[in-house]
Amino acid sequence: MLALIDNQSETGQGITMENRLLAKLADKSMTTQELLQTVEKDWSLLPQLLEGVSSSKASTRYGCSKALVNLSETHPAKLYPFMDSIVGLLDSKYRILVWNALAIIANLARVDKDRKFDASFDKYYSLVNNEYMITVANVVGHSGKIALAKPYLADRITNELLKADDISLTPHLTEECKRVIIEKAIESFDLFFDKITQKERVISFVEKHTSSSRRTLKATAENFLKKWGRRQNFTPPP
Repeated sequence: MLALIDNQSETGQGITMENRLLAKLADKSMTTQELLQTVEKDWSLLPQLLEGVSSSKASTRYGCSKALVNLSETHPAKLYPFMDSIVGLLDSKYRILVWNALAIIANLARVDKDRKFDASFDKYYSLVNNEYMITVANVVGHSGKIALAKPYLADRITNELLKADDISLTPHLTEECKRVIIEKAIESFDLFFDKITQKERVISFVEKHTSSSRRTLKATAENFLKKWGRRQNFTPPP
């Protein structure tokens, strides 16, 4: 929990630069974009964003987590020292923080020299069994990025994505939600298909959805097969 106003006087004396930033984010006098730009000018403020993610104030924790997502896209090496803390956010009770953590972790995969993602692989992909569609869709949707960064994990990731056909339905994950997830799985496969050894299993998975009632899933499956071929011929085009 953040202590944003420790020992402050009425004139604001005693408030640190970091706490002023988060206080402004909390009262919405600073936008997430402005916070991001401030941190880019002074990376010593980065730990405060991670602290801000645990704030009791929704505007602070979501503003900080969104800024971290954006920073992970453009400056992954700056966030990498904090990857263990970000992996810890996968246990958050706040779903938006989990979704943002999934995105950040995927972005950091390309600078993961210590293979921290590998150690948390099972934790990351355990969320394929989550009861909320958006959580599952985030795991599946970010998988292509991870596979490109870590091609030696391509087959393990493939095994996880192929589970999309067997996802259990919940009040928050309907048959239509499941089709959305399968569509994202095919989009991810398209990104790293050339790195998959079990190509025929993927082709078979995609073929099952060429007659889907979801128009975009049907089109995604058909386009995938046009690009990569069917079971009889799954050699990528020259």
